[in-house]
Amino acid sequence: MTLERYLRLIAGFFVLLSLWLGWLVDPRFHWLTAFVGLNLLQSAFTNWCPMVAVLKKLGVRPCS
Repeated sequence: MTLERYLRLIAGFFVLLSLWLGWLVDPRFHWLTAFVGLNLLQSAFTNWCPMVAVLKKLGVRPCS
């Protein structure tokens, strides 16, 4: 899998996880959903995402 696919997978996982935790545990977990959404929004404009740096250090190959 490429870096971009991992990034989408991780973002989708955290959105679904935080919605599920907000429903079952505490509605304040929805702030995590908002954080992930805001991070995706800012990365669309700045072309920078902290998770990309983490994935590159883990050796995930970028898309050709």
